[in-house]
Amino acid sequence: MATKSTGTLSALAQARERERAGRLDAAIEDYVAVAAGAGSDLTEVEARCEALRRHAHIRRRRQEYGAALALCEESFHTATAANLPLAASHALNALGIVHMDRGQWAAATDAFERALTLGGHDPKLRASIEQNLGIVANIQGDFTTALNRYRRALAAFEAAGDDRGCATANHNLGMISADLQHWEEADQHFAASLALGEKIGDTQLRANALLQRTEIHLARQRYEDARQGAEEALRIFDELGVRQGRSEAYRFLGMMYRETGAPALAEARLRSAMKLAADAGTNIEEAEATRELAVLYQQLNRNQDALTLLNTAHRLFQRSGAQADLKDVTTKVADLERIYLDLVATWGRSIESADGYTHGHCERVAQYATTVARQLGLNESMITAVRVGAYLHDVGKVRVPHEILNKPGRLTPAEREIMEQHTVYGIELLASIEFPWPVKPIIRSHHEKQDGSGYPDRLRGDEVPLSAQVIGIVDMYDALTTTRSYRKAMSHEEALAEINRCAHWWRPDVVSAFLNTIN
Repeated sequence: MATKSTGTLSALAQARERERAGRLDAAIEDYVAVAAGAGSDLTEVEARCEALRRHAHIRRRRQEYGAALALCEESFHTATAANLPLAASHALNALGIVHMDRGQWAAATDAFERALTLGGHDPKLRASIEQNLGIVANIQGDFTTALNRYRRALAAFEAAGDDRGCATANHNLGMISADLQHWEEADQHFAASLALGEKIGDTQLRANALLQRTEIHLARQRYEDARQGAEEALRIFDELGVRQGRSEAYRFLGMMYRETGAPALAEARLRSAMKLAADAGTNIEEAEATRELAVLYQQLNRNQDALTLLNTAHRLFQRSGAQADLKDVTTKVADLERIYLDLVATWGRSIESADGYTHGHCERVAQYATTVARQLGLNESMITAVRVGAYLHDVGKVRVPHEILNKPGRLTPAEREIMEQHTVYGIELLASIEFPWPVKPIIRSHHEKQDGSGYPDRLRGDEVPLSAQVIGIVDMYDALTTTRSYRKAMSHEEALAEINRCAHWWRPDVVSAFLNTIN
């Protein structure tokens, strides 16, 4: 029996060595053989439990999550049946990591807490579990808890002389430091993780550290360092045959090429990142790559393409947030919406450039309309819709001939008919874009009036969307108080008198909120 156990342990040690060296297919063969051939004494059963969970670890790295979960469950049940609480704790810890990779945070937390109950007395295992709970806290936006758990994990790994654990703890401390934009501290932690990964000969750890350090290089505008780090990480991922991390590496390369003036290369890398993330079903990574491509298109003045991508990214982030309690997603969505508003504001200004008399019009309408919407008690989603609609309400004017837009005299009936089509033109231009907010009714209906005298659809009463009425009244005020090609600007008092004369065009509460705002 001793000879059999010695052979089993030797085979397990060989499998671990092959895994560390990146020979993953050979390691899998060894782990399968150990699990299948292990006997019934405790040493053999412990070896079988370890072989199962290490096999699961490789499957997880290859994003074969179903197989990874099944192997972890088998390892746990094997340990439980043999009354091996430490082995069962290791299996639960591995199970939690798989759940974490899939974005199943509640399931991950439950597995880690059960693991802590069973194996918390073991310092090295406790450090690993603390670290994993720190990762969950970090992703959910609880940075204080995450920092405390990471620091406890690092101290425990250092006390145990566990270089591998120290490397991973430093990696996670680097991640949270980067989230807090403490770039120098993040760089130090990633450098420590990289050095430890090289010391112990773990190529996966080295690749992870290279990849995350790339983000620091980008933030600090060290573009050549960023390129070398990302490409070396990709080379290692390809050599190991793992998909995890490849999407992020391509995203970083795309960002680097975008910032160094190589848009064609940037687009190619970012599209590769999007495809890899979509194929793996990782919504957050796909959303982040999509957002970065939108920023590139914004720089290239490809505004419609940029808006389409931002809408896609918004939907992907929202889907991720619906799948799990991710405070981090809320932050990403807020950042995305800032990019979105910057894009539509820029587009609005470009529209105004066709008409020298309307400089600043969209920005003023957006400011007035947002305040009126708040006065009316609209929710944040509708306020955002009003703001985006304000920037884009005249987008259709790009199809109106320049001589009509800038005609110094009164328009002829035929010219007036063309001008009034700008609301329809705007909807046609944006037909392929699915906004996250109800923006299109604003663009189409901001010239509608409650008495049915507006255009393009002659809507009456409550048929006119409230958000469109908000834009309509502030649009009229700004038009009256600025010089146009066909007349001089009115004074504030004259414009208010005209608004009051036409008050029946809008709901009374809209008029009241507008007057409170403008006064």
